[in-house]
Amino acid sequence: MALERTLRGIAGTFVIASLILSRIHSPWWLLFTLFVGVNLLQSAFSDWCPMMSFLKACGLKGHEGETRTASKGGTL
Repeated sequence: MALERTLRGIAGTFVIASLILSRIHSPWWLLFTLFVGVNLLQSAFSDWCPMMSFLKACGLKGHEGETRTASKGGTL
């Protein structure tokens, strides 16, 4: 599975799990939902996500042959 798809799956699982936990355990679990949302938002602007760094360290790779172009004309 591609890195990006795995990341989306993990983020979705975290959100669903925290919503369920907020209903059955404590509303404070909604702070975890907020944390996931803030990380997703900041990654949209910075193109960096802590979970992606973790997944890459675990050996998961993105699409083969995929190149991404930086806004300044270089490649990432």
